[in-house]
Amino acid sequence: MRVEAATVQEYLENIPEERKPYMNKLREVILKNLPDGFQEELSYGMIGYVVPHSVYPEGYHCDPKLPLPFLSIASQKNFIGFYHMGIYANKELYDWFVDEYYKHSKYKLDMGKSCIRFKRMDDIPYDLLGELIQKMSPEEWIDLYENNLKR
Repeated sequence: MRVEAATVQEYLENIPEERKPYMNKLREVILKNLPDGFQEELSYGMIGYVVPHSVYPEGYHCDPKLPLPFLSIASQKNFIGFYHMGIYANKELYDWFVDEYYKHSKYKLDMGKSCIRFKRMDDIPYDLLGELIQKMSPEEWIDLYENNLKR
């Protein structure tokens, strides 16, 4: 389910009514915990948090005109998606998150490489996600990105 929007605010206005409280709370948690240097924008049809060109002029290797993506949230067809590129690129961070998840949720973790899917929206572990968001600065993400890109 693609949400048609040109801005973050428009995205939030165009998601299904029953998802709005969860997406708004998730966005609030992200903005509260996001290290300085990341920027919020509509990215790949989702609410994205990127390293802007002013910080990382090289941009994203797939399309250097785009800023380096880091984190996104989206209202998908059957779930709310939380996409964190640092989990995908850093095994230690991934292992920490998986271990911690079960301390915050009684449900099975539904996760892909960088996507955590929340089908039970009443069980989104906001505190854990806030802690995860704080664990990587833009500089750390750039270093990790560049080291993984050059392999």
